[in-house]
Amino acid sequence: MLVWIILLIIAALAIYVIVAFNRLVRSRQMAREGWSGIDVQLKRRSDLVPNLVASVKGYVAHERDVLTEVTQLRGAARAVPADAVGKRAQAEGALSLALGRLMAAAEAYPDLKASRNFLELQQQLSDLESELQMARRYYNGAVRNLNILVESFPSNLVAAPFGFARADYFELDDAAARLPPAVAL
Repeated sequence: MLVWIILLIIAALAIYVIVAFNRLVRSRQMAREGWSGIDVQLKRRSDLVPNLVASVKGYVAHERDVLTEVTQLRGAARAVPADAVGKRAQAEGALSLALGRLMAAAEAYPDLKASRNFLELQQQLSDLESELQMARRYYNGAVRNLNILVESFPSNLVAAPFGFARADYFELDDAAARLPPAVAL
């Protein structure tokens, strides 16, 4: 009888480990999926920047420093490894601020603001920033769920031996970088 009780306890523990492991795997995959969504939106924004710069360049000739900064920050953001969430957030935040300055500089040029190409690029950037915000919220929610499982008892007893670790949130350090670029329509 005692042997059956011990076997039943071992079986219950094994079932718990399997269930906890699968929950951890599911949460980690959701976080990876969320990061992939952010990465796609950031790539789309990065691909939009050269068109935006080219569109503005002809109108704002004396704003070369803003154009150069946006171009350099775009390159810096693309150079950060995709799995370096904190560094990527910092680089993308700097790019967001520079894009905001570019849009602010463009406000001073009525001919540019009336340009159909520029208006379309502004709309694309605005839509992209909204999609990026949604992707960030999804990713951070998935990371929150993973981190809860990794840190809470008793799932942390399964997480540690199998190498599950906390994931980083996609956060912006600068409060001004938390705001999307100002896009006037």
